[in-house]
Amino acid sequence: MGNRRHHSIVVGLATRLGRGLTITLFTLAGAFWLLPDLSFAQVTSYAFVNDDGSLRIRGRTYRLYGIHIPSTGQSCRSFERPVQCGTRAALALDFKIQGFVRCEPRDTNSDGTISAYCTTDGVDLAAYLLEQGWALALPDAPFEYQALEKIARHRGLGVWGFPVERH
Repeated sequence: MGNRRHHSIVVGLATRLGRGLTITLFTLAGAFWLLPDLSFAQVTSYAFVNDDGSLRIRGRTYRLYGIHIPSTGQSCRSFERPVQCGTRAALALDFKIQGFVRCEPRDTNSDGTISAYCTTDGVDLAAYLLEQGWALALPDAPFEYQALEKIARHRGLGVWGFPVERH
């Protein structure tokens, strides 16, 4: 008898709230549709630096937002054991990242990689590469990135200067 009474109360409540309940359900469904894609959530993890300067984090490839990393050929750090080789931008990133990175995805590229704003110890990795002269600011990059590229170019750093190979 208790279950029947409970059922009657619930049916009565649903009948009284019928239209409002339907609207509420549609509102909730719409809210879930507007939520960001959870695959685009911020990620903090250890990162492997790929030869092209992209980052491999938790099985996905991230490219630094707002910059292009030109190919500079292979360089090697012979002062380390084992010797590490890669593009100069990749070596600079690997040197800078001494732990975890935090990436905030911005977009998905046509090749399936993720364009993201990434930092390590609070340092913007794209800005770091621009300051060193190992990256170019994209046309739609933030103004700060455009300025950092111009400063590196003026100083003759990285791709804007003469390659320095020490043997």
